[in-house]
Amino acid sequence: MTNDNIERHVLAVLVDNEPGVLARVVGLFSGRGYNIESLTVATVSEDDSASRINLVTSGTPMIIEQIKAQLERLVPVQKVNDLTEEGPHVENEFALIKIKNSGPERREALRIADIFRARVVDTAVESFVFSLTGSPEKIGSFVDLMRNLGDVEIARSGVVAIKRGKKTTIET
Repeated sequence: MTNDNIERHVLAVLVDNEPGVLARVVGLFSGRGYNIESLTVATVSEDDSASRINLVTSGTPMIIEQIKAQLERLVPVQKVNDLTEEGPHVENEFALIKIKNSGPERREALRIADIFRARVVDTAVESFVFSLTGSPEKIGSFVDLMRNLGDVEIARSGVVAIKRGKKTTIET
């Protein structure tokens, strides 16, 4: 198998909000040797009865189809949407990036942060903490530039995604 067939997919999985559901979903991936690149979970219904799991995974088209089929068979899963296949969608991530540096590198870090519209949320004599939202690529580019200016620590939320247009993931 070559890496040419490997595709990145964003899945939105609507599940019952009950104890152990996330463990069952993660167990499905780990038990079959599939990787989860990003995972976010939050309650999405007014009565807190349903949660949405956004996950990013990669695999051949056959592997992606297997993942979706196995997810759909889990009892607490209400619906599985492959946002990558279903058309246009918006992906965003949140990140906190701490950079430890001094001298001219501090000014350059602030200049780059301004270009990326990152906010300074904490400052100390030899460090900044920036808050940044955007696509995974935007955050990755910002982090790469900061690494050239000092020691970096990163906390990322993982991808959250939603369909564009009037259709929702709840609709068929």
